[in-house]
Amino acid sequence: MNGNGTADLVIVANRLPVDRVTEADGTPGWRKSPGGLVTALEPVMRSNDGAWIGWPGSTDEEMEPFVDEGLSLIPMTLSPAEIEEHYEGFSNGTLWPLYHDVVAKPAFHREWWDSYVTVNERFAAKAAQVAAKGATVWVQDYQMQLVPAMLRELRPDLRIGFFLHIPFPPAELFQQLPWRRQILEGLLGADIVGFQLAGGAANFVRLVRQRVGHKTHRDTIYLPDGRTVRAAAFPISIDFTEFEELARSESVSQRAKQIREALGDPETVLLGIDRLDYTKGITPRIRAYSELVRDGHFDVEDTVFIQVATPSRERVDQYRALRDDIDRLVGRINGDLGKIGRPAISYMHSSYPRHEMAALYRAADMMVVTPYRDGMNLVAKEYVACRYENDGALVLSEFAGAAEELRQAWQVNPYDINGMKATILDAARAEPKEVTRRMRAMRKQVRENDVSQWAIRFLDALASVPHDHGKTVRPARPR
Repeated sequence: MNGNGTADLVIVANRLPVDRVTEADGTPGWRKSPGGLVTALEPVMRSNDGAWIGWPGSTDEEMEPFVDEGLSLIPMTLSPAEIEEHYEGFSNGTLWPLYHDVVAKPAFHREWWDSYVTVNERFAAKAAQVAAKGATVWVQDYQMQLVPAMLRELRPDLRIGFFLHIPFPPAELFQQLPWRRQILEGLLGADIVGFQLAGGAANFVRLVRQRVGHKTHRDTIYLPDGRTVRAAAFPISIDFTEFEELARSESVSQRAKQIREALGDPETVLLGIDRLDYTKGITPRIRAYSELVRDGHFDVEDTVFIQVATPSRERVDQYRALRDDIDRLVGRINGDLGKIGRPAISYMHSSYPRHEMAALYRAADMMVVTPYRDGMNLVAKEYVACRYENDGALVLSEFAGAAEELRQAWQVNPYDINGMKATILDAARAEPKEVTRRMRAMRKQVRENDVSQWAIRFLDALASVPHDHGKTVRPARPR
């Protein structure tokens, strides 16, 4: 931050980029969160006297701003009621399912909405206090969609960007939301509204035209106050070099070898790694594989499927029920098809550090990524980055954002179990030359479009949005 306690670049996100840990000597400390967002923004923040506003993950704990490894971090307090209503409620019980094709039914509770407004107001007020004159503020994700307009009201001098990490739904689904106009107007406080895919940007522009009544042309929205808002795709990525270097390390190579030995040195290892979420398509994937074993296409003596399901939102009933369903399904499949020491599915409900993830990527001959809907899916890109020998097959849902970039993957419709079975078999039986051709092309794509390029492209686009469009446009339609 600057000498006067303000910052030229402010990141506003639901969470801080660090997690609370207990050090070896028992003292509390902080560890950088895993994930590409922190990696992408850290160098930009350092070069711009940046500050990051977010919730540290604890409740009702008033914390002063602090510096961790050179990053200025500003913790925000959430009460237990706000965690329940803003985070678990409106963010993950209303917006998450609505934005993911209504894979689960969204709940629309007025008290959840009230809490969402209150929390967004508090984050916006803090950003207004922290941002230097003319600073850039970059707001992240679906929990903060009202912040841009609230912040614009408080600080019209700022450059404000917003990026949505999850999908943005078509009008036919979005307009179920009772507060649809408020969300649209909240996002219009930004100069650039960024999405993973061009389709999400187009959905947003169409909704603004239909529901708010502003003039639009292609990816541009013209507001009556003279401002221009641009909606565009900025597909997020990973730190390709970091993952490749990790995969090449001796320790990861040894660990990958140990994993295969522990599995009984099978000929083929298939891998799924997902957050335990109903959007990830874990159940049909496991079913498809189990039917391939049952029908004799795979044999548990020489093939195993590793499924890692990272714990997620365990206080939410839907997630607890999903875990129980998958536990039962895996148990039944292993009971029916497994042999002593040879389960059909090696299932782990656990979180793993990046080193272990890289070893799993190296150990797997095939990665199976089959979400019903996903904004991007960085696991697919991580697998590609770790396959430095240009081997390994990627089976990828056509409904993951990554499918638009990783076109050489074996793409599947996760709702079509027979189609998924056929595609997994095709990938398993492909000639090594074909596997190499596909992986080489995907690695080139991810290498040339890594997460630092994503951040640079977004911030460059934000800096170039004109301050005044100079057009005469009609005012927005009344509510």
